Amino acid sequence: MPEGDSAGESIHGRPSAIGNFFKRLGQIYQSWLDKSTPFSAVRWAATLILTAIYMLRVYILQGWYIVTYALGIYHLNLFIAFLSPKVDPSLLDDPDEGPELPTKQNEEFRPFIRRLPEFKFWHSATKGIVIAMICTFFEAFNVPVFWPILVMYFIMLFCITMKRQIKHMIKYRYLPFTHGKRTYRGKEDTAKTFHCI
Repeated sequence: MPEGDSAGESIHGRPSAIGNFFKRLGQIYQSWLDKSTPFSAVRWAATLILTAIYMLRVYILQGWYIVTYALGIYHLNLFIAFLSPKVDPSLLDDPDEGPELPTKQNEEFRPFIRRLPEFKFWHSATKGIVIAMICTFFEAFNVPVFWPILVMYFIMLFCITMKRQIKHMIKYRYLPFTHGKRTYRGKEDTAKTFHCI
C-alpha cells in the first residue's frame, strides 16, 4: 500500500493531527457511552428532557414541522424494531428453528430477544433528536406545511403500525417485556433451631 493512502495518515505514513484528534474524540465518546450503559433510567430521562427542549424550540419558532414529522417516523420505526423479536417467527420455514418462548408449564423459560436492544434504541433515538435539533438552525429545512395534516397522518400511521404489531404478537404468542428468569421458592422452613450449650 502506498504511503498516505489510508484515512488519517499524512504523506510520510504517520497519523495526522486531525486524524488523531477525531480518533481521540471517538474514544472519549465511546468511553462515555460505556459508562452510561447501566444507568438506563438516567439515560432515558436525559433523552426526554432533550425531547422537551426540542419540542419547545419547534413550538416557539413555529416551524420545522417536516423535520419533526421525520423524527416521529424515525422514532416509530425504532420502537417497532424494539418490540419485534430478533428472529421473526413468520419468516421461519421450520417451526423448530430458532428460539421460542415456552408454551407449557414445564418448558424452560427463555427471555425475549429483541431485534433492537434497549441501549441501541436509546442511542439512536437520542442521536435522532440531536440531528433534528441541529436541523432547526438551518432555514432550508423549514419547509412550509399545514402541520395538522402531518399530525393526523402520523396518528393514523402509528395506530395502523401498532395494530399490525399487536396482531403479530398475538399470532406468534410473544410478549416483548420480560424481566429475567422466573424463580420458584419451596416451602419456607419454619423449624426452630436449638442451640446446645
